[in-house]
Amino acid sequence: MTQAAAPAGAVPAWGVAFFAALAGACGALGHPPFDLPMAIAVPMIAGFVFLYMARTPRQALFYGWALGFGYFGLTLSWITEPFQVDAAETGWMAPFAVVLLALLLGAFWAAAMSFARWAGGRPWMLAVAWAGAELLRAYVFTGFPWAAPPQTLVDTLAGQGLAWLGPHGLMLTMCAVCAIAVTRPVRAPWAAIPAVLLGALLLRPLETVLSPVTDHTVRLIQPNAPQHEKWDPEKIPVFVNRQIEFTGAGDTVPDLIVWPETALPYLQEYAQPVFDAIGAAARGAPVALGIQRADDAGYYNGLVVLDGAGQVTQSYDKHHLVPFGEYMPFPALFRSLGIKALADRADGGYAAGPGPRLLDFGALGTALPLICYEAVFAHDVGRAPQRPAFLMQLTNDAWFGMRSGPQQHLAQARMRAIEQGLPMIRAANTGISAVIDPRGRIVSALPLNTAGYLDERLPAAAPPTLYARTGDLPWVLLILAGLVASVLRRARFRRTHAIDAGETGA
Repeated sequence: MTQAAAPAGAVPAWGVAFFAALAGACGALGHPPFDLPMAIAVPMIAGFVFLYMARTPRQALFYGWALGFGYFGLTLSWITEPFQVDAAETGWMAPFAVVLLALLLGAFWAAAMSFARWAGGRPWMLAVAWAGAELLRAYVFTGFPWAAPPQTLVDTLAGQGLAWLGPHGLMLTMCAVCAIAVTRPVRAPWAAIPAVLLGALLLRPLETVLSPVTDHTVRLIQPNAPQHEKWDPEKIPVFVNRQIEFTGAGDTVPDLIVWPETALPYLQEYAQPVFDAIGAAARGAPVALGIQRADDAGYYNGLVVLDGAGQVTQSYDKHHLVPFGEYMPFPALFRSLGIKALADRADGGYAAGPGPRLLDFGALGTALPLICYEAVFAHDVGRAPQRPAFLMQLTNDAWFGMRSGPQQHLAQARMRAIEQGLPMIRAANTGISAVIDPRGRIVSALPLNTAGYLDERLPAAAPPTLYARTGDLPWVLLILAGLVASVLRRARFRRTHAIDAGETGA
């Protein structure tokens, strides 16, 4: 049919799948804590090689699934950490969580490779289908775009393409260049030039000259409350007093003070005495802090802004919740299966807020608040009612452990800054709290698993990026066009061969 029908030689399918999983695992080295961006080329180039080796769509599905399983299994190995917080109750789920998540996410890559093989096995078909699979992964079932291949590029000049293309346009570009690197040099050596240029960009780090800054100082508070101690009645006063002490520290009063997600272990309705103490410590500066609240609809993971008197002036409720973490999908199913630990979480889950909104900080301008997981979604940030002056993330990365999870979460926050051309201020419970400029560079940060505070000038916003103006729509349309073209080409091929077969029979 095409060159994709070439046999795999003497290597059995399971052996090819083993090497596919190994190639996928190599791609994990592109993410923190390894930070070797060139490593992402291994699974991406391998994907086109395995497409060539696959004889059938089913075999391509098998290879693609193995490739994705190896990639996501190692990259997201930190997912075991939340299950260890209450190890006696949920620790047994940890290995199953890694395997099932890797299988689920690997299915997107498997579907892309199987479709490309079914449609004709052309490399451009896989490039389009692979980018389409990553686009779907960001949206379906509330989305989970963590560990997208473009995430490995934030420290490189190539990562600045996010400002023009966004994550899905950059993914399509990466696929196209890898396809050319695999298939074209034999026929036209000059066609390898884009791959060489991309490699040079990957190897070139960003320059250290940072963006202009404003005259306004922000203070980020990092209490370093381990998750297994955060709600301990004996530890609560320690962490609360620590944050109040950091709020009032130093001789200079900042223009804005930011505490992390669920910084106070009380419901908002009962927290006014603590708000009063915070207002006194802040010496007139506004304080944004994470706190839970409740109403007739349920509990909310939100934040409030306190004025100099400790009074709530603005609030925001998280609207993009974490499945299985902040709410339980299909609780009746888990009850019927007898998985009590999961079913019980449904009763204590959060309700979703109404959606993105801006907070007004006077001379500093407006901020788009993002609570933890919300910074993972490029399209959510693009849904802001108007363009803010800066992005503000409050997060509790203690759930993600002390290894790669918090670092990968920070990388995604940096992606959002690049995409929008906006600075990001990020307060994290156990770290990594950071001030990020509009090109995604870290101006300053507090190390992981340390307590402290950070005063830094707020970077100035850059002009709106192309991606901030267009969002994902151009790439949705381009990918759809490529998928339709793949289907039409297959249909045309089948018709042609049916006619040839009929003439031969006649």
